[in-house]
Amino acid sequence: MPKTTYWADAYVHKACSAADALQHIRPGQRVFIGSSCGEPQHLVNELSKASERFTDLEIVRLLSIESGPLTLIANRSHSQQFNIRSFYLGSASLTKIKKNRRFITPINLSQIPHLFKSRLMPLNAALIQASPPDDFGWMSLGVSVDINMAACESADIVICQVNPNMPRVLGRSFIHVNDVDYIVEHEEELLTIQPLPEMETANTIARHISRLIGDGSTIQTSLGVTNDATMVCLSEKNDLGVHSQYLSEPMMRLFSMGVITNKKKGFNNGKLVAGSAVGSTMLYEFIDDNPSIEFHPSDYINNPTIIGRHNQMVTLNTGMAIDLTGQVAADALPLNNYTGINGLLDFTRGAAMSPKGKSILMLTSTTDNGKTSRIIPHMSDFAVVVPRGDVQFVATEYGVVNLFGKTLQERAMALISIAHPAFREGLFLQAGEMGLISQERTLTESLFGVYPVWLEEIREYSGVRVTFRPVKPTDIRPIQEHFYTMDDKDVATRFFQLRSTFYQEQLADMYQVDYIKNMTVVAATGEGGLERVIAVGEYNLEPAQNRVEVAFSVSTDWQGKGIAHVILTKLAQGAMSHGYSGMVAYTSHRNAAMIRLFKKLPYAIKTALEEDFFVLSCEFCEKQVM
Repeated sequence: MPKTTYWADAYVHKACSAADALQHIRPGQRVFIGSSCGEPQHLVNELSKASERFTDLEIVRLLSIESGPLTLIANRSHSQQFNIRSFYLGSASLTKIKKNRRFITPINLSQIPHLFKSRLMPLNAALIQASPPDDFGWMSLGVSVDINMAACESADIVICQVNPNMPRVLGRSFIHVNDVDYIVEHEEELLTIQPLPEMETANTIARHISRLIGDGSTIQTSLGVTNDATMVCLSEKNDLGVHSQYLSEPMMRLFSMGVITNKKKGFNNGKLVAGSAVGSTMLYEFIDDNPSIEFHPSDYINNPTIIGRHNQMVTLNTGMAIDLTGQVAADALPLNNYTGINGLLDFTRGAAMSPKGKSILMLTSTTDNGKTSRIIPHMSDFAVVVPRGDVQFVATEYGVVNLFGKTLQERAMALISIAHPAFREGLFLQAGEMGLISQERTLTESLFGVYPVWLEEIREYSGVRVTFRPVKPTDIRPIQEHFYTMDDKDVATRFFQLRSTFYQEQLADMYQVDYIKNMTVVAATGEGGLERVIAVGEYNLEPAQNRVEVAFSVSTDWQGKGIAHVILTKLAQGAMSHGYSGMVAYTSHRNAAMIRLFKKLPYAIKTALEEDFFVLSCEFCEKQVM
């Protein structure tokens, strides 16, 4: 029978200094170094001190810290001592990105474990950090399980820095003393990150996005200022779940508030599941021996099939640029902690497999200095990370659009509508030159309108959610379908004549609005971007009277439910916000429903006959006497 060794005896036998352990690494070998905030700093420092005895040592790591000792040595020695192979860069500085671009290995995070285990990239040694062993000899990889576990299972030798400050995190995060070769005991503070500065554009994007996330959703988020702001905006939600590459500080706060319960995930119910934690010492204390938290390797966390098993999976990721067809670049981002391909595509595709899942891409409309648009005509200077066919929701501080199922023309118009107003005209003209927009499309003032998100509202009617919101350029087809399916009587009432055609140019004033002098509010059911419009209301300014003329229509099957009243109220709110004094409607004296609707408003209503029209008008300053 083979001889067995009690793990505690093995621990004592394997314990040594870092210098002694590193003696087993030879020149020309490939060495993995533990990821992110789980980096074994003591081992890394000792390895850098011994750099003179190495040549062509390849360092494999998830995150390359530009100011770290190994990277500095690699730069100084022109990679003759250390050659760095990274899957991320740790800074979004474009200057540093360009300087260290040669170190990046583009790969989806879900595929890295296979790269190690298959020996397509054989690892000669793995330098990792873990918690002290429990009573059974198991040590936790703590804050960073992600690709560390695969490295431990694949490397020829494993050198483990045992640090009592490493939290004991549950899940598939444990390695046994018998499975490591050398143990270096060294206590030091774990790496932490500082809170990112607050940005108003990030807060605005977050408010847009929060409306897309329903109660009971399972969320994934990357790291960055916009993601943090989004977590803050979710504080009023209920029973959220988490399946994410990263566990962050804002997630911890939502958990503590009872917003994140993980009860309705549909998979791994009751468990907050992640691959690593990046944050402060407080976050690391929070995950220590917490029975509601599990960390798993990235081939599980980032597996699109696993992601797709969760209910209402919502993925929140940040992009650097998007072109007018929907291709996404995400290589270098300011105020973002990590840069690279990462798990963006994994989670985007996983969300598409989830029941009622959504993938949301967030980006500010311009670079930090405001001189360059992040929405660009075509992807010429950047590498595509997410293909156009995988992109769903895109959000900037100017609104949210859904590209799923849209034509190239619809995509271009949608993205132009959420670009910074200073760049919309140029994008529109370039889209025309590229053949993305038909020649019939014209440049109007509506192109520069700023979407008034404050008018959005969701109400429920007999269990059906109805979204009331200002119109978007991509609403033209649903508006056409709304009119084509209306009864002849309702069409005649709305347009004062029977019509059988509703061409785009005939309805241009409804969907090409500037949200100031003309405004359209729609009521819609269904998924955002693929909705059915059930009501349309619009106003147009009458400058001489400083008032707006209103008109609206409601689908037959939704009449009598109060839909028109909500739309008329929102049109009044929009008009008042721009300083207009009142509103007027022209109808038939036989249109009793319209007359009743106007009289429900809180304003004094005046009536008059003008030729064949019955005129209803009100001044916002004159309240109705009850």
